[in-house]
Amino acid sequence: MSDPSPVPALSPDDDYDGAAVAPIYTARVGVSGGASAHGRATGRARSSDGALDLELRAPRELGGDAAGPNPEQLFATAVAACLHGALSLLARRHALDPAPIRVDASVSFGRDPADGGYLLRTELLVEWPEVDRSTAAELLAKAAGLCPYVKMTRQGAPSTIRLAP
Repeated sequence: MSDPSPVPALSPDDDYDGAAVAPIYTARVGVSGGASAHGRATGRARSSDGALDLELRAPRELGGDAAGPNPEQLFATAVAACLHGALSLLARRHALDPAPIRVDASVSFGRDPADGGYLLRTELLVEWPEVDRSTAAELLAKAAGLCPYVKMTRQGAPSTIRLAP
C-alpha cells in the first residue's frame, strides 16, 4: 500500500556539527499574556511564520475556563506526532503499513515533591493492529530512540533562558 503523505528527506550525513546540535529546523513562537496578563490562562501563541495563531486557556483543573487549548495539550500533540512519525518511518523501512498506527499521549501537570514546583509526566500508548507484537515492540523501542521529544522527556533537553536586551 502506498502512502501519499510526504516523508521528510532527512539525511543523518548532514545533520551533525561536531559535538553541538546542528539545527535542521527551528520553530519560533511568541506568547503574550492576554486579558489576564497570564500567558497560560489567557495567552495568545503566534508562530513567526503565521501557521500557528491561537488563544491559550488553562484547564478547569487549574482554575481556567478551558475555552481553548492549553500547553499540556500542545505538548501531548507534539510528543505523539513525533513518535508517530518516527514509528511510521521505521515501518516503511521494514515494508510495513504505517496507516493503522495510532499514538495517544497523556501529559499530566502536577507538583514536584522535591521542591514544591511543578513537573510534567508523559505517558504514550501505541496501537498498531495487524503487526505482530514482537515486531511492533522492537520498532517502537527504536522509534523512541529516534524521537527527540521522547528523548527529552527521558533525558532532559538543553535549554537557554535569557532576558532580552
